[in-house]
Amino acid sequence: MKKIIFILATLIASYVINAQVKTPAPSPKSTVSQVVGLTDVTIEYSRPSAKGRTIFGDLVPFGKLWRTGANQNSMITFSEDVVINGSTLKKGKYAIFTTPKADMWEIIFYTDTDNWGTPENWNVNNVAVTTNVDPIALNHNVETFTLGIGNLTNDSATLDISWEKTMASVKFSVPTQKTAMASIEKTLAGPTAGDYFSSAQYFYNSNGDMNKALEYVNKATSMVKAGEEVPFWQLRQKSLIQAKLGDKTGAIATAKLSLAAAEKAKNADYVKMNNDSIKEWSKK
Repeated sequence: MKKIIFILATLIASYVINAQVKTPAPSPKSTVSQVVGLTDVTIEYSRPSAKGRTIFGDLVPFGKLWRTGANQNSMITFSEDVVINGSTLKKGKYAIFTTPKADMWEIIFYTDTDNWGTPENWNVNNVAVTTNVDPIALNHNVETFTLGIGNLTNDSATLDISWEKTMASVKFSVPTQKTAMASIEKTLAGPTAGDYFSSAQYFYNSNGDMNKALEYVNKATSMVKAGEEVPFWQLRQKSLIQAKLGDKTGAIATAKLSLAAAEKAKNADYVKMNNDSIKEWSKK
């Protein structure tokens, strides 16, 4: 009987430990993703509601640093460098802090995002960019705190902070033209040595057209800059392709070049692989 009671007690305890009551969060999490030009922008934050309270100047005091949301830091991530009021904000993730005032808001992008609320010890070295904006009086009420991306163009957008009847809007510029031109120039310049080498590897590994594989690996090796040596891994791949095409003499010659380059680079793995292949191909 005692054993049965013990088992039941254990089962009940286990159930109590593992049971999880699910209730709505007072300030639910939200994620906003937006492409601005060619830059990915993501906002992660929690959304408290006013619930009849006076927000700015009361719940959020004027002149004091505010977490700008609820719970963990409100965060924004940029995939490219952006410019805010003439200052460059490097690509990456930042916590958003603000100091609201009746006639001006200070917006702060802070590199330390691992905080619950405002940092316990404020570090000025973590301030990436600070800018001031004039608050905008809204003609409608925003019940739930909202962060969003607005005023989209190819080259800019705004980070909009809205709650109650106030909005603070921070314009940021994105490097669309620079990114687009780099992409255009790279594409029009044609495939790189890496592109040709990857293509050669694909044909070899998939037992595809070995003549194409040899063509592509030759193009890769021919694109080495003057004064530089052909990488030993490219020569190794070429020797394998030559061997699969039945050109053992050519394969051995290329493998010897790869071996010499691997020895110079002190790469023991490629030294062994080339020595093994040379021995194998010399037997046939």
